[in-house]
Amino acid sequence: MKQAVIIILVAILALVSGVLAKNFLSVGTIGEPMALPTFSLPDLAGKQHSIEEWQGKMRVINFWGTWCPPCRKEVPEFIALQQDYSARGLVVIGIAIDDAQAVAEYSAEAKINYPLLMAPDEGIALSHQLGNDFDAVPFTVIVDQQGTIIYRHPGALSKEQVLAVVSPFLP
Repeated sequence: MKQAVIIILVAILALVSGVLAKNFLSVGTIGEPMALPTFSLPDLAGKQHSIEEWQGKMRVINFWGTWCPPCRKEVPEFIALQQDYSARGLVVIGIAIDDAQAVAEYSAEAKINYPLLMAPDEGIALSHQLGNDFDAVPFTVIVDQQGTIIYRHPGALSKEQVLAVVSPFLP
């Protein structure tokens, strides 16, 4: 009898853990759509860029770091998205929560073809403002052409996952 109760409790705990993990790692939108706030960050050369520079495009804004294995895993996916869909109005924007020298070296090595902005100190706070309630890195938001955040995702994304969200919005 006692063993049966333990088995039931373990099963319930496993079920609850699975539901929580599914919700945390889900592919769906987290939170309600919201307007993308205006912010400016420097690129690797120190030149300031306003996020409004890319207004009118589908923006895939990815918070990442060179020290983060899942971040490094998704970089080739973002390179392919930028290469294949920029002519259709998609832009990937990397926001590095990292040291500029490490980002410059990795960017050259990986041949990153999309804009990289630097936010080593304020990046986490900015990602929180955009809906990163989990302190996750990588963390990605997708913004439609009107400037509304339509999708938030903690953790790594694949090209296919991004395309599932952006395809209906692209010409």
